[in-house]
Amino acid sequence: MQAGADIPSFSRIFQSRLPFDVTPRPLPGIRPADPDDWLMVDDAFADQIAYRTHLITTRRDIVHVLTETARPAAEELLQLALDTLNRHPDRGYRIAGETVTRPDGETVRIDRDDPLGTLAQLVQEDLCILEKQGDEHVLTGAILCFPASWSLAEKFKRPLTRIHDPVPSYDDQIARRVQRLFDGVQTGRPLWRFNRLWYARPDLHQPRKRTDPPREKPGSEGPRYFRSEKQVIFRLPESKAVVFSIHTFVLPEGVVPEGAEAG
Repeated sequence: MQAGADIPSFSRIFQSRLPFDVTPRPLPGIRPADPDDWLMVDDAFADQIAYRTHLITTRRDIVHVLTETARPAAEELLQLALDTLNRHPDRGYRIAGETVTRPDGETVRIDRDDPLGTLAQLVQEDLCILEKQGDEHVLTGAILCFPASWSLAEKFKRPLTRIHDPVPSYDDQIARRVQRLFDGVQTGRPLWRFNRLWYARPDLHQPRKRTDPPREKPGSEGPRYFRSEKQVIFRLPESKAVVFSIHTFVLPEGVVPEGAEAG
């Protein structure tokens, strides 16, 4: 059974708009980002957080991974998120001691022994931690509630090139360029990009193993859903690990922005 299928309302969570232009850019499509813009709050916040809380509670083994060596980076990431939210009260969070009241009014206890599990219930972003091992960055921790047709279990402890190797457009040249980006990203100077995907189903949680059939693509008839991820790459100042954050937007075809259909 598809994850989340037992809660039908979780299969249809839409934003009303995209906050960025989705006109295609040459891969990898990287541009500078504001240091605090890796955390966003949009009009789907309450529904996405409810889904994330459900997944971390009932399917933790699917959406959460963390090595012991990456735990300091995860703890640093949690504190960075709290500091960032504290600097921006306009985003609707209130932090008091070891509790956080979210924009939807719900209160979450900060569990520093479970940094990624806590973050899953605080923010809309999925968060991947990559640490340099040898010549490549390796995925050593993640909270990934909303995968777009990939499996966290298959990518855990794998290097960056192995994470992307099923993507046809991700050739050796692009792989080298992305690895250089991860090597070169500097503390306080994050980078961001977006992707563009069409799906036949609106579900946010769509994991897929390499041995699974290809994802169902929308046909000429029937509903189509436009999915775009705002992906931010930044370096943690203390551990020097690189974080890859993913804020997922899904829009029904009727409100898809200009540029989404372009090749």
